[in-house]
Amino acid sequence: MGLPALEFSDCCLDSPHFRETLKSHEAELDKTNKFIKELIKDGKSLVSALKNLSSAKRKFADSLNEFKFQCIGDAETDDEMCIARSLQEFATVLRNLEDERMRMIENASEVLITPLEKFRKEQIGAAKEAKKKYDKETEKYCGILEKHLNLSSKKKESQLQEADSQVDLVRQHFYEVSLEYVFKVQEVQERKMFEFVEPLLAFLQGLFTFYHHGYELAKDFSDFKTQLTISIQNTRNRFEGTRSEVESLMKKMKENPLEHKTISPYSMEGYLYVQEKRHFGTSWVKHYCTYQRDSKQITMVPFDQKSGGKGGEDESVTLKSCTRRKTDSIEKRFCFDVEAVDRPGVITMQALSEEDRRLWMEAMDGREPVYNSNKDSQSEGTAQLDSIGFSIIRKCIHAVETRGINEQGLYRIVGVNSRVQKLLSVLMDPKTASETEVDICAEWEIKTITSALKTYLRMLPGPLMMYQFQRSFIKAAKLENQESRVSEIHSLVHRLPEKNRQMLQLLMNHLANVANNHKQNLMTVANLGVVFGPTLLRPQEETVAAIMDIKFQNIVIEILIENHEKIFNTVPDLPLTNAQLHLSRKKSGDSKPPSCSERPLTLFHAIQSTEKHEQRNSIINSSLESVVSSNTNSILNSSSSLQPNMNSSDPDLDVLKPTRPSSLTPFRKAKALYACKAEHDSELSFTAGTVFDNVHPSQEPGWLEGTLNGKTGLIPENYVEFL
Repeated sequence: MGLPALEFSDCCLDSPHFRETLKSHEAELDKTNKFIKELIKDGKSLVSALKNLSSAKRKFADSLNEFKFQCIGDAETDDEMCIARSLQEFATVLRNLEDERMRMIENASEVLITPLEKFRKEQIGAAKEAKKKYDKETEKYCGILEKHLNLSSKKKESQLQEADSQVDLVRQHFYEVSLEYVFKVQEVQERKMFEFVEPLLAFLQGLFTFYHHGYELAKDFSDFKTQLTISIQNTRNRFEGTRSEVESLMKKMKENPLEHKTISPYSMEGYLYVQEKRHFGTSWVKHYCTYQRDSKQITMVPFDQKSGGKGGEDESVTLKSCTRRKTDSIEKRFCFDVEAVDRPGVITMQALSEEDRRLWMEAMDGREPVYNSNKDSQSEGTAQLDSIGFSIIRKCIHAVETRGINEQGLYRIVGVNSRVQKLLSVLMDPKTASETEVDICAEWEIKTITSALKTYLRMLPGPLMMYQFQRSFIKAAKLENQESRVSEIHSLVHRLPEKNRQMLQLLMNHLANVANNHKQNLMTVANLGVVFGPTLLRPQEETVAAIMDIKFQNIVIEILIENHEKIFNTVPDLPLTNAQLHLSRKKSGDSKPPSCSERPLTLFHAIQSTEKHEQRNSIINSSLESVVSSNTNSILNSSSSLQPNMNSSDPDLDVLKPTRPSSLTPFRKAKALYACKAEHDSELSFTAGTVFDNVHPSQEPGWLEGTLNGKTGLIPENYVEFL
């Protein structure tokens, strides 16, 4: 039930019912007044809390914006760049949202707090003042009326008439005040229906505007959110792949750390304790030492592993001699003495173990016996890029595309190893391998066939995309824009040997068909890159850095799949750059020898030792002519003419292999046949006729190591002749 109406006519009677009705209205006004007072207080608290929330979110956004991801390696994938950029994107969205929140907060005082305070002060406050006036007039009227009624009737008539007139005036004034008060009370009751609710509606509208702005921000952020979600998933998939590789490498390092040492520019390096003489006696100080055999430089860096800081200045000396210290001549074990050219006295050093001392003395040509600890870790695979190899791959592809192109997890789900090996033995059997018309039987599962294909590719003597080009492919994948990556990989693919390129084309065409059916088999281009990257582009040396580059191997495979028609069916046409000259495919009499990056990475059959020196120049000239004319057959014919007595089961697949000095060949002088510009810090730049010192085989296939003007670096093997 609502409040009863206050009738103006009741003001004159001023009945008890009127007074009760008036009291109920006054109680409602008091209730409204208290509620608005509390609402204003809560509103101010809300505004303050919103300001604190906005401040906290801005601080959170600033923290996100300041943080920068540091990825492992010298370059980032597109996915990693997207993830690294995400924090700044998050910060931008949060700041934009908080800007809108601050506008809402600033409007809250104007649209909510101020109108409510004004209504409470001007309307309810005025009603209270009217009540005070009404109560005062009531008391006055009642008092005068009581006096008037107590007048004696014996008074003069004139006095009585004057008293009656005075009472009438007071009654009239009371009546007017009563009417005004009733009018004000009813006015406030009516006004609160809109003047009280309207500010609340305006405040809620501000909230809706803020939330709508957030909705619009979410819509604008949607595209980046989708891209980021994909990048996160791709990065997670790559992590799962690389984590197992890193863990496997870690286990190998635990089992035999010496066999997995990183190739170092130093002949020997590690921690040694160096004996130092002090006033109070001698002490042994831990140093990290390096030794370079060519320059005979020993560098000693005092370093405390526990504190992680250097304990003094570095010191370099030139080795004169190294002698093992007899056990009975010193209390310490594993010691040896070093004499330096530029430092008087003997430096006594302590190795970490007997084996460590042996390696140090071996590197410094000490008196300890030299043991050759290097092992030939390469094992010859039975798989080859010959007619049998192509037949096996074609049979596997045909079986997959006709029977299992839509199988989920194609190439990702592996087959049982025993079944895979059995299938490979059947396919590689010379008796059945030549039967090209015979398909793989339906009894073999698709996962067994796909695993056999991958295993065969891993059984090749080297990866399909070759060790020599592995670093170049990775470098291409690290270029900033997609067009440059595709262009560089296009060029590198056409520098692969013919059979490698043919096999790669066959495989990429097939993987493109697989990717086209990704809605059924769930194998997208990115998933196929994860599967085939480490197989087709594995590094020659297994290190953590190489494993971190697997993600770029995957990107190379993705580019090959997505652009297979352009890469394999068109000739690359790259502009001249300082880093890599474009090798012209037109015949030209005045063509210059190719640069280091453009030389053909051809493989030469081994030549008898008596023929090596005599045939070297003819091989190089024949290879160079073939590059300028871009005619592969001429290389093969030239190779055949140089080696007429060589037997081969498949002459079309014969590839030339450059002669390399034996690992036992001593350091020799060599002369450059052509000019070459270095593309990496580890390579040497030189002109035709340059003479190199200390030339010897390097650990990188196709390269020698030599010294020029005191600098040691890599030299293309086909560019020099020994003097």
